[in-house]
Amino acid sequence: MTTLQTATSQLQASLPVFELYIVVFVAAAVICFASIFRTKQINQHDTRNGLIALLATSGAWALLQVAYLIAPTPDLKYVFYLVGLVVGLATVGPWLYFCSAYTGRSLHHNTTYQQVAVGVYLGIVAVKLTNPIHGLYFTSMMVDQPFTHLMINHGILHWLAMGVAYGLAVVGIFMLFELFTQVDYDTRPFVALIGLTALPVILDILGAISNSFVNIGYSALGVAVFAVGVLFIYTDRFGTIQLAGQYDDPVIVLDDDDEIRDFNRSAARLFPALEGRLDEPLAEVCPELAATTRNREVYQYTNCDETQYFRPTRNSFSANNVQLGLLLVLSDVTDEERYRRRLEAQNDRLEQFTGMVSHDLRNPLNVAQGNSEIIYELLDATKTDDGYEPLSDETLDTVVTSAKTLSNTLDRMERLIDDLLVLARQGQAIDSREVVSLAAIVENCWEMVDHKNAALVVDDDLTFAVDPDRLQQLFENLFRNAIEHGGDDVTIRVGALENNGFYVEDDGPGIPEEKREAVFDSGFTTNRDGTGFGLAIVKEIVEVHGWTVSVADSDEGGARFEVTDIETKHSDE
Repeated sequence: MTTLQTATSQLQASLPVFELYIVVFVAAAVICFASIFRTKQINQHDTRNGLIALLATSGAWALLQVAYLIAPTPDLKYVFYLVGLVVGLATVGPWLYFCSAYTGRSLHHNTTYQQVAVGVYLGIVAVKLTNPIHGLYFTSMMVDQPFTHLMINHGILHWLAMGVAYGLAVVGIFMLFELFTQVDYDTRPFVALIGLTALPVILDILGAISNSFVNIGYSALGVAVFAVGVLFIYTDRFGTIQLAGQYDDPVIVLDDDDEIRDFNRSAARLFPALEGRLDEPLAEVCPELAATTRNREVYQYTNCDETQYFRPTRNSFSANNVQLGLLLVLSDVTDEERYRRRLEAQNDRLEQFTGMVSHDLRNPLNVAQGNSEIIYELLDATKTDDGYEPLSDETLDTVVTSAKTLSNTLDRMERLIDDLLVLARQGQAIDSREVVSLAAIVENCWEMVDHKNAALVVDDDLTFAVDPDRLQQLFENLFRNAIEHGGDDVTIRVGALENNGFYVEDDGPGIPEEKREAVFDSGFTTNRDGTGFGLAIVKEIVEVHGWTVSVADSDEGGARFEVTDIETKHSDE
């Protein structure tokens, strides 16, 4: 029997296994190339290009494996296998490019990474192409199990190159799994697809250690399965996961009926109610957010003492010109919104101060002008060609009275201006805070006030973060207010409220309930010598710290001011 006849009989004996290999690899090639036409459904340019390159190289590799199997001579088999190694290694680049683009990274555009990748690829290709010379990458021989083929025995250089290739492939898989952890959409099908993509590694290992499998690369089969899953079965989910996971900002994916289809981890942290509420209307799960979105307003989120602001935007996303749903993206505009609100508050304050100046300074200014005119007219009436006549006692009394009134009026105007300036400064934002002791700062403020015969009692102590200068202004104003209304011998008590602030109270006459809201208004005073800005300044200081101030009766019937909503810590803790 001739050699050709022997080979033919062996081929016929092993035809079912041989045919299975041919059918499987031809199917993989057809699937990869056919899937390229489906990639037009992917809107993201880099993701689409990376997948196209992966499918093209994998399909070419599968065809080269077929050519290796059916080549009529050992030399042709050797050549096809060698070229297949080169093309197979090239699939790693598109895989990483696709994974980087799909997960929203920019690694695939990094010039340094590209140059290193090309250098490593060309180096390994050079080793492979020169294998006929050195034989260190693989050796070959014809065998008849499981059918007649050119058996490949890989050397150490092959396993080193495979280690690099599989290591890089794992990097891409890690990128995908990291994306999957960022969304709460059902990613199990994609986890399974990635598992199937990596499954051919087992076949590669079996091919190296068992004669029952041909020792060729099987990775193209995994890519074909991945392509079918992504482009023919889970296309919508593929796009949804990418869109939900590529934002650092909170993202909620909605359908056309505003029902929740997916959300990322940032959205889950912001809205815990989303957990387990897929396919439910957003208006039922997060009604405030839904209302804010409809009204195109900024959403305000408060966590403990921190307030953040988010601007919701709705963007439709589609694939192959078919709309798949809506992306509700919550962009963090906290800094912008705080600046806008601060500017708005400053404008309101400026308008308020304008009214104060025109109202509160106009009366004393008119008084000053009236008295200066009286003095001028009285003095002018005594003027003669030879000088001034002596003033009568009555005229002199009038001049003295008018001058004294003028001086007092100017003093009051000076106090009004000073208080207005203080009021303006206290309403400005706080840049930094320091931890202070309530008892220590109260004692220091007491020394700065003309307390006459008044007494101060500090019941207990606590510490908290504050702007010390403004807090000192607050206590000084409250002490002066107590002395002005409670008398020179009033007793003032300061102490801590349970867990959230402090109080300042006295044993004076107190504040009638109907006037307690008005006492913080600018210009309100029951003291004819007061400016009416003392408690308004207190309120500004409290509000700029984010606290709350209220008025009540003390146990002795006097006024009690309570400042609450403070993060405090008792000194004995």
